[in-house]
Amino acid sequence: MGISLFKLTSLNLNGIRSATTKGLEPWMRQHRADCICVQEVKAQAPDVIGRFDELAGLKGYFHFAEKKGYSGVGVYSRHEPSEVIAGFGSAEFDAEGRYLELRFDTPKRALSIISAYFPSGSSGPERQEAKYRFLDVFRPHLDALHPRREFVLCGDVNIAHQQIDLKNWRSNQKNSGFLPLERQWVTELLQEGNLVDVYRRLEPTATDAAYTWWSNRGQAYAKNVGWRLDYQLASPSIADKARSAAIYKGEKFSDHAPLTIEYDLAL
Repeated sequence: MGISLFKLTSLNLNGIRSATTKGLEPWMRQHRADCICVQEVKAQAPDVIGRFDELAGLKGYFHFAEKKGYSGVGVYSRHEPSEVIAGFGSAEFDAEGRYLELRFDTPKRALSIISAYFPSGSSGPERQEAKYRFLDVFRPHLDALHPRREFVLCGDVNIAHQQIDLKNWRSNQKNSGFLPLERQWVTELLQEGNLVDVYRRLEPTATDAAYTWWSNRGQAYAKNVGWRLDYQLASPSIADKARSAAIYKGEKFSDHAPLTIEYDLAL
């Protein structure tokens, strides 16, 4: 008998209605992930219930933004969670629908799968300041999870950590997504926060193949002028079980590509 691997995918949808018109559900059916963490649902409960709350046989759980057509995260799961937690305790950012945690706890293990959507600061200084506020309040939340449970955080982090994580790093050093303070936050999270960037562990030197997002301007996708903005950040014990990583570019459901990692893990 072969080993049964737990297949975990992260994908920024850039609108669930848009992504489903581009063939998302047939791909999900063929892809057969155990969990798909999605970001930028860009919909509210009335838009989703009865239409997108189950896709390809996976049940969806969501944390919607209060603002219509904005942000929102979800997790589609083949397995029934023991608990679902929407939001991480920040009034400002919970209102924006940026955090959903599914717990799969057993008497022997406390395990969470988290879908998170970090703010983008690219629209201007005001949103960049909001992004820094998010980073400031989100790190203590992750630190508090550690002693109590293992987890994988899937999400659009909106930060390219290292020079190999984006095509034009030299010209982007003063742009949101590659600013020194943002990159330092990721470095400290990995070093002091005791988390593993799972894709990078499996693919330590990947450059062009690592990108998960492309601007809609200037033929960026065709020329592969991309950024690696989508991550799976895991507790060391879970990261040790990672076996393979893949970024799917066969079809384009949004301006992001799905990142899939398989773990030798049973839910």
